[in-house]
Amino acid sequence: MNPEHNTANAATTLVGAGDVSPDHLRAALSVAPALVAADGGAHHLAATGHRPQAIIGDLDSLGARETWDAQGVVIHHVPEQESTDFDKCLRMVQAPLFVAVGFAGDRLDHMLAALSVLAARPDKAAILMGGCDLCFLAPLSTTLQLDPLQRVSLWPIAPTRVLHSEGLEWPADDLLLDPTGRTGTSNRAIGGRVSLSFDRRGVFVILPDTALPAAVACLSMPAD
Repeated sequence: MNPEHNTANAATTLVGAGDVSPDHLRAALSVAPALVAADGGAHHLAATGHRPQAIIGDLDSLGARETWDAQGVVIHHVPEQESTDFDKCLRMVQAPLFVAVGFAGDRLDHMLAALSVLAARPDKAAILMGGCDLCFLAPLSTTLQLDPLQRVSLWPIAPTRVLHSEGLEWPADDLLLDPTGRTGTSNRAIGGRVSLSFDRRGVFVILPDTALPAAVACLSMPAD
């Protein structure tokens, strides 16, 4: 069994080896100040002068570790190849909230793998940032405070019914969302409180990256 890495109950930014926007890294650290690198994500941090608490992964992209050892950075080598480094981080790090950057960017297969990890770990409150967007697995009851006309997309990963919706320009009450059928992309908030409830945890909420504080507040609410 792999050891756990504790970030002292602090919200944690995870940095992967993909494209990392400096704005996203800055925004992530503003709400999730603990910092962990997933394998090659450490190179982004070295280039920007950030020191992670830990580096986790199969270490096939890390290169020489002496510099990190000298700085006292904890390195967790997880050699198995059955899971991604993102999954290894979520599995090993104990934190109340994660904001992940560098996992959804220039490669579609990497982005899909990251989404699969989010779907497979509903016990982890995690936000994935990439491009101009963020996404998270919707809690059964999802509440967001959003600006007028702010884009709200609902993307199902499994057939999921919207039991109730409030605050959307196009109401979604009693819609059955299905990845091979009806989806809920490009809806909009009317401004203020957006409330949604679902019959299962099978939907990603996708928002503009400027809605990060709203997403953090949503995932910080007590579970039903």
